[in-house]
This record gives sequence, structure tokens and C-alpha cells, in this order.
Amino acid sequence: MTTVHEPTTTSAPAGAPVWPASTTEPVRGDLAVGGVPLAEIADRFGTPVYVLDEAEARARCRTYRDAFPDADILYAAKAFLCRAMAHWTAEEGLGLDVCSAGELELAVTTGFPPERIVLHGNAKSPRDLDTALRLGVGRIVIDSPGEIARLAAAVGPQGRQKVMVRVVPGINAGGHEKIRTGTDDQKFGLSLTDGHAAHAIARILGQPQLRLTGLHCHVGSQITSVRPYVVAVRRMVGLMSRLHAQHGLVLPELDLGGGHGIAYRPGDPALDVTDLARRVRTELAEACGRAGIPVPRLVIEPGRAIAGPAGVAVYRVLAVKHTGRTVFVAVDGGMSDNPRPALYGVRYAPRLVGRRGTGRPARMTVVGRHCEAGDVLATDAELPGDVRPGDLLAVPAAGAYHLSMASGYNLVGRPPVVAVRDGLARLLVRRESLEDVRSRDVGL
Repeated sequence: MTTVHEPTTTSAPAGAPVWPASTTEPVRGDLAVGGVPLAEIADRFGTPVYVLDEAEARARCRTYRDAFPDADILYAAKAFLCRAMAHWTAEEGLGLDVCSAGELELAVTTGFPPERIVLHGNAKSPRDLDTALRLGVGRIVIDSPGEIARLAAAVGPQGRQKVMVRVVPGINAGGHEKIRTGTDDQKFGLSLTDGHAAHAIARILGQPQLRLTGLHCHVGSQITSVRPYVVAVRRMVGLMSRLHAQHGLVLPELDLGGGHGIAYRPGDPALDVTDLARRVRTELAEACGRAGIPVPRLVIEPGRAIAGPAGVAVYRVLAVKHTGRTVFVAVDGGMSDNPRPALYGVRYAPRLVGRRGTGRPARMTVVGRHCEAGDVLATDAELPGDVRPGDLLAVPAAGAYHLSMASGYNLVGRPPVVAVRDGLARLLVRRESLEDVRSRDVGL
């Protein structure tokens, strides 16, 4: 049995690993994750199937706890949430960041402590707010001025709710324009530059039902450089300093959000969490020292960086087609279980598993089964030239924003999630069946 190592070249530095640390090659051409061969999982649970390495997810939680020992680490549930994931993160000492009543109720009914949960959302529904107040979430992040009076009224004259304000710091960062959330030209938060954030904070201070505990910002997603976070700290502390001068306000918390980038293909960069922690803590201490205000407690919200590298998607090849110079390899999943390539142009590195390929490696385009020209999972994927129907392809770094963004396109049904650890595999989320799809259609 051999451990799988990422290929490197002499012309470029090796990037972050894309396979879980437990990945081995017990038989040449066949990968195992968590001690369980991927081909065995495909035979037992069918394909497409998501494989989630419990030890990898837990280890990544501990990496954040070790890097930020004095901070609150909130797992961003939107990346991927199921009962087991909520349980693992709670056991590892993390809090939770949720965006809806659905995510909130699933977590709390699993046993997640509601006081360790923060509710986000640019357009929270009445049900979202009512559920949050009923279950007793720790913080609600105010995203727009209209939420202030609405939330205060829902809390009631005798109630109290801790809140934060989402501030747009004016930072352009992120792997794609559709996931850059730190600038004024998108839907989230209140602008730092035009004064809307400061105005909203003044209104909150006039609501006795609301207790403002801190500021929140989120500069983007799939960020692999530390610099945007350092700049965000500087700008957020600047606002905290002005609030202190104007209102005598000392805020005990500063939430820097998440968006920490991971590697999707060998050689890709990833955000260095240890370096992030060191430089953010240094900048925070120095900025607060210059401003003459106490250093707030940090809050960090990783999601993709915990779940993404812990997941592997396994597909079965249905067809191989040569069209001009392009070889299309069609699999039994696609954009209904992973819309990210179509949305953001994300590139993956699928690998043949279950057998050793004997054909000469060639560049191929891996596509899904859906009736959409944009249903492409991977372009320029290097696969053995003898890939054929019935083969299995495994896609690493598939734990985040795959199943959580899955759709019902073509009524195919969403894949199951299988956890692996110490040579054992167990079902976490069952496959969505055709009966599930039919049962929702109640009228003629």
C-alpha cells in the first residue's frame, strides 16, 4: 500500500494537496480514502457518490483551532451541512455560521448548541428570524437597514438579542467576480465608504432590544492571499476607532468571515492558515494600539477550507465520444450535483480509479449527463487513452459547494454522502430517489 503524493515539477512549486491525507493506493490504479477503496464504495452505494473523510474534516477543524487559539471559529454551513458534519464540528469546538432556518433547525435538532450559532443573510425571511429567536442563536448579523426595526420588533420589549453589522470594507478579492463580496457593487452588507454602515450602527444603538457585539465583514471566496484580510483588519479597526470617538462604543468582537481558498488541482495554491493567523493577529494588535482601543476577539468563518478537501466525488463513465480533436468522456452526474464549473469556471482534476489505465495519457473533456452544453465537469483533464464506459472517475476537493448547491435539473436526483474512517464506510445522506421526486408533485 502506498500513500498518494501530488505530482510536482521543477518549473513550479508544489501546491497544496487535493486528496485527503488518508488517500492511499492499495492496488495500483485503485485509490482508497479513509481505508476504504473508492471502487468498493461505488459498487456498494452506486454512483454518483460523495465520499467524505471524517478524519480529514476533523483535522482541518483542529488546524483552525490551533492557528487561532483565542478566536471563535465558526464552520460555514453553506459549504456543506448534514447532521454528521454538525456533530463533528461541535465536537471539535467550532461554532456554526448558518444562512437559513433550514440550516439552523437541522443543526439545533442534531444537538448543536444554539448559542454557538450565527445567522447570516442579506434577505432574512420572517421564518429565518422567528426560528433564530425561538431557538436562541448567539448572534444575528444585520445586513440591511430595514432589518433593524424588524428584528427589534420581533425580539419584543422585554427581549434581548446580540447582533453584529456586516460592513463592506471596499476590498476586491476572490477567485471569480461572482464570489467577490467585499466591494460596494454587490448585494451584501453596508458600505464603509458612503457612511451607511456607521448610520446603521447609530440606529442599532437606539434599540434597547438589540445588543451590538461587533462588526462583520466577508471580502470574497476562494482567496489564497493573506493580504486582503490584513487590509480588512486595518479598515474595520478604523471604523471601530471612529465609533469609539463618536459614541464611546467599545466593540468586543470582530468577525473577518471566511473565503479561504483551497487547491482544486495539483499545483494550485491554497491559503496558508498559519500565516493568516500570524499576520491578522499582528495587524489587529498594532491597529488597535494605534487607535487606542481594546483588541476585540476575532471570529473566523471557514467552510470550504474544512469540507472541500475532505470530499471526493465518484462518477461512472457512460460514454466516450471523439468529436473533431476533442475526446468527450460523459459521466452519470454533472451540473445537477456540481454546478460550480458552469457558474464560476472552476477546473478539476478527475482521476481514473478502480483499475490501472494502460492507454497513453491524453487530454479529455469530462462532461455530465444533462441536456445543457455548459454541463462540463473538467476541461483538459489528463486521463488514460483507454478510458471506457463502465470506468470510475474520482474528483478530489469535492466536499464543499457541490451537494449544497445541487439542483433537480432533469429530475435526476441528488447523490448520497458516505463517510469513511478507519476502513469503515457509512451512509450519511441517502440518494434522492425517483419516488422522492414524484412525491413532491401533488397536483394535476
